[in-house]
Amino acid sequence: MTVASPASLYSDLAVDATPDAPLGQETWYGIGGSADVLIRPHTIEALQILMRRCFRDGVPLRVLGSGANLLVDDDGVDGVVVKLDTPALKAVEWNADGLVERMRVFGGAQLEPLIHECSRRGLRGIEQMAGIPASLGGAIRMNAGGKFGAIGDSVDAVAVLHAHGEIRVYTRDELHFGYRETLLKDHTGATTALEGIIVWASLRMRNDDPVECRARVREIFAYKASTQPMAEASAGCMFRNPTMPDGRVESAGRLIDLAALKGRRVGGAFVSTTHGNFLAVDRGARTEDMRQLVEVVQSEVLAKFGVALRTEVVFWKRGESTTAL
Repeated sequence: MTVASPASLYSDLAVDATPDAPLGQETWYGIGGSADVLIRPHTIEALQILMRRCFRDGVPLRVLGSGANLLVDDDGVDGVVVKLDTPALKAVEWNADGLVERMRVFGGAQLEPLIHECSRRGLRGIEQMAGIPASLGGAIRMNAGGKFGAIGDSVDAVAVLHAHGEIRVYTRDELHFGYRETLLKDHTGATTALEGIIVWASLRMRNDDPVECRARVREIFAYKASTQPMAEASAGCMFRNPTMPDGRVESAGRLIDLAALKGRRVGGAFVSTTHGNFLAVDRGARTEDMRQLVEVVQSEVLAKFGVALRTEVVFWKRGESTTAL
């Protein structure tokens, strides 16, 4: 335990706390250092108090989702890392406010089991997220999505816990969903006025034939399996699709392919030969290997096409606070 995250922040709260917790194993890349402390709150009230205390004492606080789009620095991260995977913080209310078409899902819920359960129940609305590993809160924060749509297409309202411990509910229109961004996080990753932890979201759903729902989910999964290197240790797409000088949105993977970067390697990190926008790691790789490879790809794409690629994957390091899927 370090001075940056004293036990007095959480010792009297309903939480599970693990000092000096290895974070690499919590991510899809499986690499990186430790957190000063990893905390799993058992109640929303405990999370509120913890966040208020961290803000009061200037202790960095990060929120870890499924770890699918996260790279943790080799030296680890300071302060508190919160994981919302206890029952109260990943619950699903299937008939929120008595309305069949609307359900409330808490921020720690994982998308894949949620999608499968919705299709089993004959509920449509989030099947476009099939094959995208994420917690609901992390997915909403960056409006995660792909070829078939984004999570923002289905959001009705979002409850956000702010630094002072206050929970406020925002409508979808207030969050301004865009390509890989909301007002909770803009495309640069900068802190915004609505910065906070997503506690729950109300999703727009509709009834359909369960057989048809399951078929659609299988179709989307099959497409992803046929076009993406699912067996490699990656975090999905590393870069956002950029806007070209002529205003056209281009595939980042295509630019990386045209720059002859498939197979490029730095240490234990490499560009997939299957899909150029997938950067993967070998066993024993370091986060610094991936950081340097990202810079190589960005530099060569900029030199060849005049386009600056921005990462979708989040890099955590000491002195910064953010949220990851």
